[in-house]
Amino acid sequence: MQLLESFFKLKEHHTTVKTEVLAGFTTFLTMAYIVLVNPLILSSTGMDLNAVFVATCLAAALGTAIMGLVANYPMALAPGMGLNAYFTFTVVKGMGVPWQVALGAVFISGLVFLAVSLLKVREAIVNAIPQSLKFAISAGVGMFLAIIALKNAGVVTSHPVTYLTLGDLHNPTTLLAIFGFFLIVALEYRRVHGSIIIGILVVTVLSILLGLSKFQGIVAPVPSISPTWMKMDLHGAASIGLLGVVFVFFFVDLFDTTGTLIGVSHRAGLLDANGKLPRLKRALLADSIAITVGAVMGTSSTTAYIESAAGTAVGGRTGLTATVVAILFLACLWLSPLAKTVPAYATAPALCYVAVLMARGLAEIEWHDLTESAPAVMTALAMPFTFSIADGIAFGFISYAVIKILAGRFRDLKPAVVVIAALWIFKLAMF
Repeated sequence: MQLLESFFKLKEHHTTVKTEVLAGFTTFLTMAYIVLVNPLILSSTGMDLNAVFVATCLAAALGTAIMGLVANYPMALAPGMGLNAYFTFTVVKGMGVPWQVALGAVFISGLVFLAVSLLKVREAIVNAIPQSLKFAISAGVGMFLAIIALKNAGVVTSHPVTYLTLGDLHNPTTLLAIFGFFLIVALEYRRVHGSIIIGILVVTVLSILLGLSKFQGIVAPVPSISPTWMKMDLHGAASIGLLGVVFVFFFVDLFDTTGTLIGVSHRAGLLDANGKLPRLKRALLADSIAITVGAVMGTSSTTAYIESAAGTAVGGRTGLTATVVAILFLACLWLSPLAKTVPAYATAPALCYVAVLMARGLAEIEWHDLTESAPAVMTALAMPFTFSIADGIAFGFISYAVIKILAGRFRDLKPAVVVIAALWIFKLAMF
């Protein structure tokens, strides 16, 4: 215990081993779905499902372990949902690119990440983000979590005219998810420790008892990773025609990770007095390394997960939380049937509750200054409605720069903000 205390500086962060372990389990439960969903998505490209399962677990464990042990942050990493969809449906299926070449593009984008992280370019970009946009990103990430949760719970569904509409409230899984949210909020109000994880487990147990899901077992042999190991085609990925693909992998993951780091860190109180994230370079190196190694193993880009906010909501403040998550991802290699037991609608209440907490960022925006509040609102709203953290940040930077210029507030603009806004305009126009 003393070793953990000194290594992770638990007292300095006002936390305990028990709290950090609980936070780790909570974060893992809210994102454990990725070890099942990612292989299903990538296997539609022709990749071996079992090999991708192993690659997903290992890439998530490695990236999260580096984040915890080197950067000492309670952030978890895993292959990104938006990026695996882009990999599969746009690059491989849409453009007809072999999955081996697509993996090569992911690997090259990871090397670019690593280079700009070492040169402090990414750190400069993050530190250049205006305070109002940082608050908006925190709230926007929460709203993004909420729409994912409501979708997984069946509370909202697609509609051909209104795009979104109320789901089937007669569906027992939807009712269980709603009950889980009520339970988590009530337990949190009563200051019951571990309210989020209790809510997840209660919904899961009820689901099994009602026959809506079933206990999948505990142990299974670890599948082989050889079908995807070192299969990336770097020569094909380095061609002129795929430079745009590499750019998109790099650009989208840059702002997905940045947005998540800022949003979760702000809610957890990890930003310093100037709104900056200490040890940011180490945190950025974690996902850079995870991207490259993940491509070697056979999975799409690895990124920081917004579900990390579930762990910080129950008190996770140090890398011990992330280390616990990394261990659990490794355990998934042998416990894959157990990971299938928790349904998506059981974690939806936790994400909704975290969304409530993160929405507080809107209260800290300078509402009296329209040149600050308008871009902030655009940032927060764009994330859930475009279903993309990256696109929300794009709307924020572009609107912030244009509005400041048109309002004659040139002195408020840092050069980095103008450059980032211009790059986003180029990306949206060309790709």
